[in-house]
Amino acid sequence: MFQVFQVCVLRQLWRTVSCQVPAAASAGRGGSVPGSGRTLIRQLSSRDRGRVRGCTVDPDLEEQFVFPDCTDPDPDPHQEEKHLVLQPPLPSPPPPVSPPVPPQKHLRSLERQLQVLRGGAQQEVDPESLIQFQDVDFLLDENLVAAKKKKKKAAGKGEHKVFGTPDVDEPVSDTTCSGCGAVLHCAAVNAPGYLPSEKYKVLLQGGGLRGATCQRCHLLTHHHKALNLQVSRDQYRDVVRQIRPHQALVLLIVDLLDLPDSIVHDLPELVGTNKHVVVLGNKIDLLPGDSPGYLRRIKRQLAQYSQEAGFGGQVTDLHLISAKTGYGIETLISSLQRSWKYKGDVYLVGSANAGKSTLFNTLLDSDFCKSKASDLIHKATISPWPGTTLNLLKFPIINPTPYRMFRRQERLNEASRQTESELSPDELRRLRQFSRQGYLVGRVGRTFRSDIRSRPDEIQFDPDSLAFGENEEQEATGPSRTPEEFTYNELKDAHWLYDTPGILKEDDILSLLNEQEVRSVVPTQALIPRTFVLKPSMSLFVGALARIDFLQGHKSCWFSVVASGQVPVHVTSLEKADSVYEKHAGHVLLGVPAGGSARMKEFPALVPQEFRLVGRGYLEAATDVKLSSAGWVAVTAVEGDQVLLRVHGPEAARFSLRTPPLLPHIVSLKGERIKKSTAYKLMKTPGQLDGGLTSRGVDRLQVKKKKKK
Repeated sequence: MFQVFQVCVLRQLWRTVSCQVPAAASAGRGGSVPGSGRTLIRQLSSRDRGRVRGCTVDPDLEEQFVFPDCTDPDPDPHQEEKHLVLQPPLPSPPPPVSPPVPPQKHLRSLERQLQVLRGGAQQEVDPESLIQFQDVDFLLDENLVAAKKKKKKAAGKGEHKVFGTPDVDEPVSDTTCSGCGAVLHCAAVNAPGYLPSEKYKVLLQGGGLRGATCQRCHLLTHHHKALNLQVSRDQYRDVVRQIRPHQALVLLIVDLLDLPDSIVHDLPELVGTNKHVVVLGNKIDLLPGDSPGYLRRIKRQLAQYSQEAGFGGQVTDLHLISAKTGYGIETLISSLQRSWKYKGDVYLVGSANAGKSTLFNTLLDSDFCKSKASDLIHKATISPWPGTTLNLLKFPIINPTPYRMFRRQERLNEASRQTESELSPDELRRLRQFSRQGYLVGRVGRTFRSDIRSRPDEIQFDPDSLAFGENEEQEATGPSRTPEEFTYNELKDAHWLYDTPGILKEDDILSLLNEQEVRSVVPTQALIPRTFVLKPSMSLFVGALARIDFLQGHKSCWFSVVASGQVPVHVTSLEKADSVYEKHAGHVLLGVPAGGSARMKEFPALVPQEFRLVGRGYLEAATDVKLSSAGWVAVTAVEGDQVLLRVHGPEAARFSLRTPPLLPHIVSLKGERIKKSTAYKLMKTPGQLDGGLTSRGVDRLQVKKKKKK
């Protein structure tokens, strides 16, 4: 390395001298050219000193070597200058040119650099980081430079790593994570609420720990990476048991895609038998409408499952909602404000991944929450990974006084008369986006906002404030406060809505999957049923998670798969089923689990169990084969036909039959038959909007998709 660098320096010195020879010769008669030629010639060998080389580039242009870290001060102007006179080697002198910049400054920098290399300075430094080469005649293409930087950046990109170290000696804080509710600390990596000690101490000293999120919530939100925590199922239940001594209303969130397993069957033991319960069937936006009045049928089935769970007497109301798209949320808020009013706190309770945190965030931006709270309280962390919320998150509930209820009803009436042209661009974009992701979409608005300011000539007052004493606020507030804080009167008698941790289900197939596979199995888009016609002695694979063998039956049956579109479905003969699973499990054909043969060695083997059912006709499914939290397969057979099925699945997952089926007429959505195959074309039913648009607006929102078809 040192020899190569020395040769480059000598070549540059020789080029500098060669370019100065004509200029020095032209000035030989009348004087000398200032510079350091004598010093330069001394550094050359005797063999090269006698040779004369011509300059092949413009003498006015100069190649510069810049050493940012090895610069010298400007030379002393009083220093004695030395001149060198050379005889002209050419017959006719060239036109006079301005003398080049003396290279003494660059030479001293080069000498220092050489001394550093000779002395072994020792540190392994990349020369390109010390030298900036600039050629004014040959500028580099900007695209090449950008491509080189991009390549370097991509080379350092890899799997996300968790940085930071724990500090056992640092005490635990009294602040909770704004995303999951766990107490923040830096003591143990595997404990909930962990932050690296480097970040934890900085936030603690700067007073920014309030509102911070733990490392797990940060990775879930920004990197879609789930950290495994040492939290048992009993710890989640212990947090929910804190509700027992309080007077409260319980909102039971039920995942409609996992009925009846998503119902918390021991709810009275957790929250107490003296609580009023409102059952909320969530994710109704993902279910297609298989027949007119399907919402009333699903609502009746949900009420029946609640009665069978043992807490039917505590149920005071039941709603079908979508926490994501907002369907049914405004109706739920109006019902709660009329029935529960302001009697006490409200708790969101439900199984893991039922959508509690999503509903918490939706109600935070609605009329159920105090107007200023949405600006002060951070939203809950949302993730398909079960058990995201680890403790109690809360926001203050607004007091539904008659004046506020009147103002709210005015806003809802005005919204119901709006058309598409009267909507804001953001609202219209939201409705169109959710209409592509779900079948049912709703509008959730706010009547009271803290950021809306009145006109200077308009007097605004809250009639409810007249109930308080005249000097009560002045006595309670004391010192001045910032606008970001709640007042004493706003919180002294406030009631809260709490988001509780999800109750982890037993025999859940999601517990067997990694984070990538969970995102593939848990649906986030509208479910489009995939229907296949099978004859006896045929098998149907739902990924590598489940296999259904059609063993006995007089005629063909339809199998409608209601699962995430990212889980592939494959149909084969019964005799080839074993070889297909051995060859393609973990690969592209079956999709989930993913990771090849190495992943399948960790995944439990499929255990068979047999089910018998009786057909109910070509237009109505006989039963649903439930695949735990991965969806279900509706089986439609000829009326009276005796059907024998063998269902293969992991022993740790609960595969069962659901009778009556949730969507009995789903076979009517099978579409046209694909020729020379067992499959039918996909068909998505048109959705509907709730809470604001007229039928004209609904038709205009759906006209794009119909034209494309």
